[in-house]
Amino acid sequence: MRILVVNVGSTGIKLRVIDDDDAVAGSVDLPSPPDLGGGVLSSALAELPPFDAVGHRVVHGGSEFRSPTLLDEGVMAKLRGLTGLAPLHQPLALDAIDIVTKAVPHLAAVACFDTAFHATLPAEAYTYAIPSRWRELGARRYGFHGLSHSWASKRAAEMCALPPPHARIVTCHLGGGASLAAVADGRCVDTTMGFTPLEGLVMTTRSGSVDPGLVLWLQTQHGFSAGQVADNLETSSGLVGLCGSADMRVVAARAVGGEPSAALAFGVYIHRLRAGIAAMTAALGGLDVLVFTGGIGEGSSSVRASACAGLRFLGVELDDDANTAGGGDRLISPPEPGAHVLVVKAREDLEIAAGVRAALARSPL
Repeated sequence: MRILVVNVGSTGIKLRVIDDDDAVAGSVDLPSPPDLGGGVLSSALAELPPFDAVGHRVVHGGSEFRSPTLLDEGVMAKLRGLTGLAPLHQPLALDAIDIVTKAVPHLAAVACFDTAFHATLPAEAYTYAIPSRWRELGARRYGFHGLSHSWASKRAAEMCALPPPHARIVTCHLGGGASLAAVADGRCVDTTMGFTPLEGLVMTTRSGSVDPGLVLWLQTQHGFSAGQVADNLETSSGLVGLCGSADMRVVAARAVGGEPSAALAFGVYIHRLRAGIAAMTAALGGLDVLVFTGGIGEGSSSVRASACAGLRFLGVELDDDANTAGGGDRLISPPEPGAHVLVVKAREDLEIAAGVRAALARSPL
């Protein structure tokens, strides 16, 4: 069975046709945000080889969708109802589903959720200390990037040949969006993103965590509307808000060149990243493996080196040569005792393809 994977992310749309051997039989990448209504996605589908089923990455599954799910009108209606929880991501994903479904209406389509991997969070990790009536409305921590965290943690355990009782893994998905996950024996027990993909680490255009009192202050004391605050936190904050660039390669180079705003941006990013890794390690009670994945996690040796330089108290050390050379999945820490540090290529496409196969096995058409 060949599966078309439709991965709508914050930095583009990736189309991959995955065959039975998990090889990529065809691929097309589209910039974000593409004009889906202009026929770009439909044209891209025509460039791909034949496929037999479709898997869609959907950022938010809420509390109900905890595993890959066959799409139908009822499911789509529920996913539209979750748009307010991920206003930048959910609408694009749903538009992509509509376009692909119209192009291949005879094929089964499965939604694979970024929130599903975090469904194993214990109550103390997903519960906000807020009034019960708010929690009854669904206000809780959901977590995101679950497809990436799931793949990276499984691949890390495989690479390090760790038996389950000793698999305490922190995965760092660092891309346009960024989050961490604490994975114990294959189960997520903590993560940095929360009710929406705004919580947690500093990102390229998103703020990460801010004091909610700051939002109230902007609205009540300075006249900002809720829409203005939301837009600024989503699209004008993070690295771009600190130094005007959302490209970590540019930020790091400018920081090395002595530009104050870039040095501050890089420093804030690393400070929040180190603190998050330490918090995830505390949730696990120790650290066996630290994994870097995503565009920045895989591509920036300076981010990895700077983050790990502040984590020696956790047994984290880097092999400088391994960190700056090579490519693909690899170990970048010394062979001595201590936490393994890995770079793992993000393969959400394989995780989604596996989810499609599992969903179809449960509910064959």
